[in-house]
Amino acid sequence: MRRLRVGILFGGVSEEHAVSVKSAREIARNLDLARYEPFWIGITTGGEWRLCDGPVAGWEEGSTRRAMLSPDRSVHGLLVMGRNGYEALHLDLVFPLLHGKLGEDGAIQGLLELSGIPYVGCDIQSSAVCMDKSLAYTVATSAGIATPRFRVVTADDKVESGCIRYPVFVKPARSGSSFGVSKVTRAEDLPIALRAARQYDSRVLVEEAVAGDEIGCAVLGDRFSVITGEVDRVDLTHGFFRIHQESSPETGSENSTFIVPADISDESRQRVQDAAKAIYRALGCRGLARVDMFLTDDGQVVLNEVNTMPGMTSYSRYPRMMAAAGVPPSALIDSLISAALDGGRR
Repeated sequence: MRRLRVGILFGGVSEEHAVSVKSAREIARNLDLARYEPFWIGITTGGEWRLCDGPVAGWEEGSTRRAMLSPDRSVHGLLVMGRNGYEALHLDLVFPLLHGKLGEDGAIQGLLELSGIPYVGCDIQSSAVCMDKSLAYTVATSAGIATPRFRVVTADDKVESGCIRYPVFVKPARSGSSFGVSKVTRAEDLPIALRAARQYDSRVLVEEAVAGDEIGCAVLGDRFSVITGEVDRVDLTHGFFRIHQESSPETGSENSTFIVPADISDESRQRVQDAAKAIYRALGCRGLARVDMFLTDDGQVVLNEVNTMPGMTSYSRYPRMMAAAGVPPSALIDSLISAALDGGRR
């Protein structure tokens, strides 16, 4: 039987480039080569697309060829630079393993829609909505889901800091991980936090802090058939949770660990999983997403954010939660590819 030809995009121009490369390495370790023929397309921080041997050390400088995803549906794949110009390379499916801007915001999904190639993960609309936290909060609120109180600050806005109830979190509206995020407890620190967030986005969220545990839930499937992984809890020793900010996150965080399954009651676990499914459906997600929430002392579940292409590294939360629910990485990859192919046929 012919192996499925899977294009795997990794790297990218966002601040999460390094995380994407590590995610790709973990996918490479767990990909069933008897079923899939991978074509690795690395995107450099400068935006160059290169067909390479995989996410190995030095892939940017190694034996690579320039390649691009063709929006021409008759190509249904890549245009790869050869000795006599560009050659077409057919792909059955694309796994856009890109995090952050131009990976989770609908941009690459739009190019894949033009190409007519089935792809893993959320579509254009849900990717764009989830990437912009203010839009995600607005949609979730209309669906009856609790969110933090927030305001959006654009580049030209002047903020009357005395009108804000502290503590607050200041964060880029459209950025991944914890880049540009600050916790502010007094008015005089607000301008510094705004400047830090504006390094990553001109739209900034100022949201009131929610008192409660930080909880995550992995979701897999489409709106008609959704399953969840185990719930995890972020155990903080001090400060606030800042994922992917350490120089070597593989060795652990200086202030946080993940407890999987979360040490919460069965009733709370069920409430969190039900809320994650409701959020996933309300935002139109498909394929996969990690839904981050707060669980307050009185049992209320409050949305924090939704990651439509969560990290797949050896230390990432999403694969850990799915593995704890009995779905190891190899089976997870199979499910994601099968779902993408089924979605592409509809």
